Amino acid sequence: MSAKRREYFWRLAGRVVVLLLCAWTWLRRRDTFSVLEGMNFFRGFTPFHVLWLIWMMDMVLQIFPIRNKVPLGSQKLFQNRFRPIMEKINYQALRDYVVNTTRAAYKVFIIWCILIVAIGILYYTGLIDRTVLFMISVLFYVCDLVCVLIWCPFRLIMKNKCCTTCRIFNWDHLMMFSPLIFAGGFYSISLLMMAVAAWLVWEVCVMIYPERFWEMTNVALKCSECTDKLCTQYCKKLRK
Repeated sequence: MSAKRREYFWRLAGRVVVLLLCAWTWLRRRDTFSVLEGMNFFRGFTPFHVLWLIWMMDMVLQIFPIRNKVPLGSQKLFQNRFRPIMEKINYQALRDYVVNTTRAAYKVFIIWCILIVAIGILYYTGLIDRTVLFMISVLFYVCDLVCVLIWCPFRLIMKNKCCTTCRIFNWDHLMMFSPLIFAGGFYSISLLMMAVAAWLVWEVCVMIYPERFWEMTNVALKCSECTDKLCTQYCKKLRK
């Protein structure tokens, strides 16, 4: 197991602990969730402030070029992680790749929007409240690393071989916090705004620098050059 993959399993364990602690708080100290209401974020300190800071820092690391600490899959949009091929780029093939992967990406986007609309209907009919919206986001927080380390349902649509080459790698926070769109309040809106910013930076770079996102034009994305080895099925021949 690679050092990065081992690190991510520890992160997954940490996220499961966060989910369990939030569930305990939901059952025993529901008043703590008042931080989600209006401007209550500024009216006292709760453990949810620590979680907010962790989430914010995670998104900042996606917006700015960082070496080593962040997987290549999340940072491939930046110049400092781009290793161009030596031969001439086939721009028609590159264009076809971008078009096809973008179509697949927005199929995922539509499916996710349908899910969020369903959650919104539950909220506005009174079947769930904003604390449940928050708990759903925390659950998605755990599922995010399950997708990276164990199994990703979106790969069935995207057809990508691993997270490093994934077209929607940095969509994670936007998807994670999307249930909070119905919650209102500074806590939720600030997370959503930062998630949208990270998503926009990613999407703009896909359009402006598509060569950074394809292994046929970015050598760093090839299996033979992989240093993260986050996926569950990286080439067995590389282990020999």
